[in-house]
Amino acid sequence: MLTLRHCLVATSCVWQSKFGRHQIMAEEVTAIEAIGEAGLALNELSSRYWQFLRYEFPLNALTAGEPLDEPTLFREAPSDFARRADVARIFHAELGNISLASLSQKDRITYRLLERELTDLQDLFATGSHLRPWLLPAGPEFNTQYFANLTHLGDVAQAKLYLARLATLSDYFRDVQACLDEGVALGIRAPKVVLAAAAANLKQSAQGDASRTAWCAPFGRSPMASQATMMGLAQDAARIVAEQIQPALQNLADHIEHRLLPNGRESVACTEGPLGVEFYAFWVRHFTNLPMTPDAVHTIGLEQVSRLEEEMTQVAARSGVGGDLDSYRRFLAEDPGFRETSAERLRERVEALAKRIDGKIPSILGHLPRSTYGVQSIPASASEKLPMAYAQPNPADGSAPGTFWINGLPDRVPTYSLVSVTLHEAWPGHLMHIALMQEMTALPMFRRANFTKYGACLEGWAMYCETLGHELGLYETPHQHFGQLDMEMWRACRLVVDTGLHAKGWTREQAVQYMVERLSLSRNAIEAEVDRYIAMPAQALAYHLGGLKFRELRTRAQSRLGERFNLLQYHDQLMAAGAVTLPVLEEIIDTWLDGHAT
Repeated sequence: MLTLRHCLVATSCVWQSKFGRHQIMAEEVTAIEAIGEAGLALNELSSRYWQFLRYEFPLNALTAGEPLDEPTLFREAPSDFARRADVARIFHAELGNISLASLSQKDRITYRLLERELTDLQDLFATGSHLRPWLLPAGPEFNTQYFANLTHLGDVAQAKLYLARLATLSDYFRDVQACLDEGVALGIRAPKVVLAAAAANLKQSAQGDASRTAWCAPFGRSPMASQATMMGLAQDAARIVAEQIQPALQNLADHIEHRLLPNGRESVACTEGPLGVEFYAFWVRHFTNLPMTPDAVHTIGLEQVSRLEEEMTQVAARSGVGGDLDSYRRFLAEDPGFRETSAERLRERVEALAKRIDGKIPSILGHLPRSTYGVQSIPASASEKLPMAYAQPNPADGSAPGTFWINGLPDRVPTYSLVSVTLHEAWPGHLMHIALMQEMTALPMFRRANFTKYGACLEGWAMYCETLGHELGLYETPHQHFGQLDMEMWRACRLVVDTGLHAKGWTREQAVQYMVERLSLSRNAIEAEVDRYIAMPAQALAYHLGGLKFRELRTRAQSRLGERFNLLQYHDQLMAAGAVTLPVLEEIIDTWLDGHAT
């Protein structure tokens, strides 16, 4: 079993131990010399860092398709965060001893990304971020259900290991409570609106027939589901859920409702209380990958909202509906023709659209992934608290397809937005982007598997993909074009609202009203969105800032290359970069352009 000790043991003799001191072939010596001492040291440190991540975040290993016999999947106690910061500090010091100037361009990128991740692990602990665990919309109950959705049980051994993992989940819920309590002891108080909603979500997951929960679903999907042994293990899983997981969730819900909620804040800004300003500054930097202040982000948001209002007004005028922009929004919101009648019909419609889009992908990308994906409806019981859609990547080992989850409440998913949301979440958006990353075997494992650390890159590409619908001929009506602009306006509003809530003293109602006046979403959906921004400060900033950078780079490439601009080659270059920060992506594209501009 992997232990932390394995991650920290020096491996300077890794080449000798692998090949034997007197058995290294001449071509291997040549390869080592080509890499250079600095490159070899970086490769070795990157490898140890990945082993460290596998221990600390076992889900990373599972999603990377690596075998893992570790039953514990979540290490989220206060002591875990302290340990991670300490180890990151050690790794950071080692990294500083590697000569950046001696590295190849590819290795310099790895160096910078590793430096960023190690810095973030230290800053996360220093800003007390671990004492403010995310409770909405993806709280601890969702995180464990997400893991269950990733699980595929091909044999009895896998099923038994899965049972062992289920048995550790109650410890995870207690660790979340410990972080919350330590934060309270230091004077950190969460907003009441977040605590109340989190308690309600936890209670909902703590109820119902255990055998029909997401935690037991992998047994029903197993190819051995009808065999007696697997059926018996499924019953064991239901007992673990009923006797351990659901009671632990109920305990956490009760603790939040009866101990934390009465002392919660009416105000919503994360900048209130100990380390609040530092906390928000860290997450703004982390999610945007940019050295931007909240004020700068807010200003960009206001400018983008103004631009989009002009474009939306023009589309509304072409729609034939008549009236001004507000009346057109009301028409889209109130006309039942823009909502499907059932979750099944909505899923079928999305499946047909996804197949149509897939057929057009070869016209915009030269290199396609080997994996596939399917479309599923989010269960109605979870749909109210979850977004319009989300992507669940395929396991890197190809053992299962990816999943494009569409909300199970048709009222939450207007049909005029389906093209945009499908381009964003499925192909060529998240599911394709991540699948291609997983196939980049020449990159260090931490770069292939740790893609969630680069939200501005991931979300920026996905937002850029929404604009490709015009080139692909998918926005066939003014309503669909408006749907694309409405989605973009949604993300632009986030820049204004998130910074307004956490840096400019906005109230929840002020944020809700700002979005109600500019979006076609229902008030209920907007309230859920605003609660997400309150609960997850700065996370929503990645989308539009990332999208703007991708569009800026496209414009730059077309301007510099002129008639020699090739869309397939350009997109393949973007994909070949993998998950990186926005500044690194810009450098990669500029270097590529330098080599093609003459």
